[in-house]
Amino acid sequence: MPESTSRRPQNQPWENNWTPDTSRVPGTRRLWLAGALALATIVACVTAISVMQTQPDEQSPLSQSPAADEASIPGLISFATPSASATITPPGGKSALPSAQPTRTASHRPTPTVTASKSPAPHTTSPAPKPPSTTWRSLRSVNYPDHYWRVSHGQVTLEAITSSSDRRDATFKLVQGLASPSCHSFVTADGSYLRHRDFQLRAERHDGSRLFQQDATFCPRSTGHSGVIMLESVNYPGRFLRHQNFRLRLDEYRHGDRNFSADSAFRLVDGLN
Repeated sequence: MPESTSRRPQNQPWENNWTPDTSRVPGTRRLWLAGALALATIVACVTAISVMQTQPDEQSPLSQSPAADEASIPGLISFATPSASATITPPGGKSALPSAQPTRTASHRPTPTVTASKSPAPHTTSPAPKPPSTTWRSLRSVNYPDHYWRVSHGQVTLEAITSSSDRRDATFKLVQGLASPSCHSFVTADGSYLRHRDFQLRAERHDGSRLFQQDATFCPRSTGHSGVIMLESVNYPGRFLRHQNFRLRLDEYRHGDRNFSADSAFRLVDGLN
């Protein structure tokens, strides 16, 4: 019998004159098999994907065949006709189809009828012309109802009107304030202005100065009674025109003084002249 030779220990090749085979890496065969399997899997996936992508292209002519052969399939005809009408109706406002534009312009035809309602506009401007005679006013005292402002010797007094000349002197033209458009100025029949000087109200000719414009401007203030006003000075805020000893003067407001409230309350009435 041949002698059984024991396997040479591989951990000591230099002692037994045996060297390991280093030309092949351990496990190379299995790596090759795994690589081949992976490559086959990739090729199969790529083939499946290419088949799936080419299949719709091959079937695309079939999807067009119902449109070409609409007469053979009535079901597709019923679905095709609404789609065609739907593509025509929506562009009614935006497309350049001649059939759609007349319908859009016809829908906007009624809008000009709204502008026709502007016909009452001339009616609103018709009452503009008013007779200038309404600007002539007289000022009547509240606590002396039969007494009015009247120009006498250049000064303004509170008097009872008895003659036609008194009526003329007690009628003033109400104009826009010389120093403020929201206030009043009073002009006599001969063209003089009522202004305060030394806190006394008098009639003087306009000298063109800024001080005169301020002295001749008075702002109406409400008193809480209908048609009753108080006249406040522009350049002396807090001072109002009042009658004292039947003469008109500019006096400081006295809160709670009933006599002052009564003496400084006047009514603008139609001109007496």
